[in-house]
Amino acid sequence: MGQGSSEIGALLRGARSAKRLTQAQVGVACGYSASAVSRIEAGKLGLDYASLMRFLAFLGIPLDHLRASALSDMVNVATVVRGCRSDEEEAVRRRELLTGVVAAGAAAVVGAGPASAATEPADLEVSLFRLPQAAPVSLPRLVGQIAAARRDYCATEYTRLGQALPGLIATAEATRDALSGQVRDEAQLALARSYVLAAELATKQHSDAAWVAADRALSAARSSGIPVAVGEASRQLAIAMRRSGRSTAAVYLLTREAADLDPSHDQTGAVRTTLLLTGAYSAATGKDRSTALSLLEEAEQEADRRPALPGLFTVEATRTQVDAYRISVLNALGTPDEAVKVAATLDVSHMPTAERRARAWTDVARMWNALGDGQQTFAALRQVEQEAPQEVRRPALRALTAGLLYGPARVEGVREFAVRTGALAS
Repeated sequence: MGQGSSEIGALLRGARSAKRLTQAQVGVACGYSASAVSRIEAGKLGLDYASLMRFLAFLGIPLDHLRASALSDMVNVATVVRGCRSDEEEAVRRRELLTGVVAAGAAAVVGAGPASAATEPADLEVSLFRLPQAAPVSLPRLVGQIAAARRDYCATEYTRLGQALPGLIATAEATRDALSGQVRDEAQLALARSYVLAAELATKQHSDAAWVAADRALSAARSSGIPVAVGEASRQLAIAMRRSGRSTAAVYLLTREAADLDPSHDQTGAVRTTLLLTGAYSAATGKDRSTALSLLEEAEQEADRRPALPGLFTVEATRTQVDAYRISVLNALGTPDEAVKVAATLDVSHMPTAERRARAWTDVARMWNALGDGQQTFAALRQVEQEAPQEVRRPALRALTAGLLYGPARVEGVREFAVRTGALAS
C-alpha cells in the first residue's frame, strides 16, 4: 500500500480513538470486520472512494481534512467523482450518501430502538460473558427451544433470535449441568447448537463475538462425543478464522475435521460436504485456486452420491448448495466472469430456507457488482429483500447498496431501496 493509505489509516484511527469507538463498532457501521478495520488503520488495506466516504461520514471527518495526495492510491477516483455527473449533481449525491451512512452508523453503535438494539454485536458480546440466570428444563423442551431458534435463523428473523439467544444459552448450560450420563451428552449437543446459532448471528453482524461463540460450541460438541456436532461447530470456528484473515488455518481445520467424518453415513457424510464447501470458499479467500476448486469438486461428488439432505442444522448438503458455493468461490478468486454460467442455471427456489436463498442471491449480486453491472446487481439485491428483509439490512449488504447509490452509473430505484433498507436516511 502507498503513502496515501497510511495517511488515511492514521486519520481514521485518530478519529475513532477520539470518539472512543472500537474497531468492531466502526466495522459494523461501514461493512467491514474488526480485523479489516485494523488493517485499514495500519495502512495495509486500501479503500475505494465509496468505502472511504462511509468511513469519513461515520467518524465525522470532513473530506477537506484529506490531502489530495492521500487519494492517489485509489483506483479510478477521477472517474467515480466526475466521470458521469455534473459537479452539482455529484455534490447532492455525496450529501445523500454521507447523511445515510451517518444515520446507519449511529444506529449500529447506539441502537435505533428496541428492535435493532436486540441484535447489536456489542450486546451479543456482552451477553456471552454475562449470561442471565436460568433454571434447567427438560431435555425435550430444550431441544424444542433450540429448534425454534434455528427456525428463526433460517427464516432470517435475526431480531427475535438475538433477543432469545442469551436466555437460550443460559438455559442450555443450566440443563447440561443438571444432567449426567448419556442425557448429559445430548444436552451438550443442544448447548453446542445454541452456541452455533450465536456464532452464525455474530458472523452476520460482523462481530468478533463469533470467535467466542464458535470456540464454546466446539468445546461443548467435543464433550458430547457426537461427530455431527463437532463438524457443525468446527465449521463456525473456521469461518471466524477465515474472516480474521487466517484462511490457510481455516482450510486446515476444515479438511482435518472432514477427514474424521464417515462419508458412508448420510448425516456425517452431509456434514462432511458442508465442511468441504466452507473449506473451498476459505481457500478461495486466500487466493488458493487449486485447493479451492479441488475441495469444491470433492464436495460436488459427495453431494451427488447421496440423496439431498436439507435437514442439517443451518446449511444443507445439496447440489444446489454446491452451485451457490461455486459462485462465491469464483467471486473470491477474482474470476466472477466464470460464475455467470453457474448463476444462469442456479435454481434458488430449490433451497429450503430463506437464509440460504438470500445468501445465494447475495453471491449473485456480488458477482454482477464485480463485473460492473449495476442493473443486475440491483435486481439480485431486490431478490435478497424479497426472500429476507432483515438480511438485506446487514452491514455488508448496506455497503453494497451504498456502493450502487454512489457508483459511476445511475440505477433507477436504488435510492428508494437504500432508504427502505437502512443504507440511506429517509
